[in-house]
Amino acid sequence: MSRKKLKNRRRKDRAQRKILIAAVYIAAVIIGVGIGGHVIKKNAGKTMTTAETESKKAVSKKKATAKKLTINENETDASNKENQGQKDQADDRSEFAVQPGRKVGTTEQSDEKVVYLTLDDGPSKNTQAVLDILDKYNAKATFFVTCSGSLDKYAKKIIEKGHTLGLHTCTHRYKDMIKKAYDKGHTIGMHTYSHDYAKVYASVDAYFQDLDQIGQLVKEEIGYVPCFIRFPGGSSNTISASYTKGIMTTLTQEVQARGYQYYDWNGSSGDGAVRTTEQLVNQATSFHDNNIILLSHDSETKDTTVEALPKIIEYYQSQGYVFKALDLNSYVAHHGVNN
Repeated sequence: MSRKKLKNRRRKDRAQRKILIAAVYIAAVIIGVGIGGHVIKKNAGKTMTTAETESKKAVSKKKATAKKLTINENETDASNKENQGQKDQADDRSEFAVQPGRKVGTTEQSDEKVVYLTLDDGPSKNTQAVLDILDKYNAKATFFVTCSGSLDKYAKKIIEKGHTLGLHTCTHRYKDMIKKAYDKGHTIGMHTYSHDYAKVYASVDAYFQDLDQIGQLVKEEIGYVPCFIRFPGGSSNTISASYTKGIMTTLTQEVQARGYQYYDWNGSSGDGAVRTTEQLVNQATSFHDNNIILLSHDSETKDTTVEALPKIIEYYQSQGYVFKALDLNSYVAHHGVNN
């Protein structure tokens, strides 16, 4: 073969190789693109499937949450209704109203350790502080109220001159505290309208006139006349004999026949006299009955009682006692009658 032909042949082979390489390259690119597209499409499918799954999960979760919220709301509504019903029932204590011939309370102590804190002679400027303390310790009490404890100067002058205040001339500065104490779940009892022994114990009729006056005042505040009472000086007082012989013997029987119950005490803080806060605490915490009816006072001069009250409550609670307000089934302490 001539040199010229050989040269042409080599040139042709090189051209063919270039074409073959180009074809292989193009084929490789096409295959790569195809595979890549398939992967992308597959991944896209997976992404869409994942998104759809997550979306479905989110919807399902949302529905479950909504269902749970609905259940919780229904339970809350039911609970609120139940609590409201209990509250309404607790607020409705009209069964405490005096009913002639009905027996109230028991003279037998229960096994439960209970302190029935009783506060006489209020309401006064100290009553709000007492209520705040009772709230703090989740304690309930009974307030044996009067009208004369917090009269203004004009009303006091009327009494000092020997006149009797009628219901609507009783300008008691703190009588709204009766309703406030009642609304907090405390029991309202009646002590006396005038707290004037000479008038209260002048006769049986005089006593019931005084009791009716304080009863009507309380009724204006809480809607009924309560059956819980405490005699001025207690049923064992002897001062009444200075005005009417044998009156306490008659009254202790007559009040119960008319549907009232009278409450003396089997424990006292001693705040009827002038005592220091420490003395009040020491005396008030010296009793050990299962059921303690503890006498204290809520008048304007009893600042030391307010100071002593937290320590008294803390002591008895530490001993396993609970503080309750008197009700129709509570223990009743009666003293021996001395007149």
